[in-house]
Amino acid sequence: MGKTFTQKLAGRAGRIAHRARFRTSLRHLHGPAHRSAAPDQVVLIALVRDGAYYLDVFFDHYRRLGVSAFVFFDNGSADGTIDRIRQEPDTAVLQSALPWLQYENTFRAYAADRYGRDRWCLFADMDELFDFEGSPAVGLGGLTRYLTQQGYTALQAEMLEMFPNGPLSAARGLPYADAVQSFRFSDISAVRALPYSSEDTGFAYYLRQNALPPGGAQILFGGVRGKVFGETCCLSKHPLVFNGPDVQAAVHPHASARVRVADVEGLIRHYKFAGDSLARDLQIQAETVSTHGEDRQRSGVMQAQPDLSLWSPEAIKDAEIADLQRRGFLRDSSAYRTFLAGEAA
Repeated sequence: MGKTFTQKLAGRAGRIAHRARFRTSLRHLHGPAHRSAAPDQVVLIALVRDGAYYLDVFFDHYRRLGVSAFVFFDNGSADGTIDRIRQEPDTAVLQSALPWLQYENTFRAYAADRYGRDRWCLFADMDELFDFEGSPAVGLGGLTRYLTQQGYTALQAEMLEMFPNGPLSAARGLPYADAVQSFRFSDISAVRALPYSSEDTGFAYYLRQNALPPGGAQILFGGVRGKVFGETCCLSKHPLVFNGPDVQAAVHPHASARVRVADVEGLIRHYKFAGDSLARDLQIQAETVSTHGEDRQRSGVMQAQPDLSLWSPEAIKDAEIADLQRRGFLRDSSAYRTFLAGEAA
């Protein structure tokens, strides 16, 4: 049943109030006030709250990929995050203290429109390291060149949860760089796939607005967190989006709308369990930062099993992109392979 006139009016009033509250809260703390990236540069956009733990590795990884413009939207960091970002060239920081839960999508979309309009935008969480086939050879510049030539405006990527061969509790004191080195295992034995526009994804409204490549695409769920904690977490994202005319970038944590999805997929190595992930989950629950029941479910299991390990005989060590393509976790593309061969010639 459609919404009544009164419901529509109330919804519109709520959206206006949401935008007004956001505008009032917004602060520009550092860097250029508006877009400064050249047309061929990729603008990285990251939400951050107390992310100092991740930043050294984060900057190193994404600069090596070819990112030269970083936009951080801070949500009230108190651990030196902003001072650390200020030390880096080509960075900008926006800030709002509004609740993450209600404003996450607004934060990302605003940063993309302010700094990444008519540019390729790479959306990355602090514990995510994005990668793709051919990255050492062609970098992000080569990847976006291929996507542009083919008329694509978004790259889908799948999230691969990384973990050590041992108790998660043993990694709590590791610096992030050491955690990335020691988290060498992944497990895709419990991944399940849904049709791209299935209502069961939870964000089909946005996905239905997108054009798919030949052969289509799927949305993946579960993985090792589903296997161990019973989570229904979504593994599929649109991290790389050309924020051009008609595109609605970052309308959902996992999706943009009105995009043409590429025929090849990227990989996001996810380090959720680096550092003291249990303490982070408990803090999120205390502050009601997230409504995900998985946070409470996961912390409950970790508290009940102090020596919990995600390792099992199904774990894969040092999984590379080609291996994950062969296993069906990532879509590959003969057209993209031909492009890579041409770049190497």
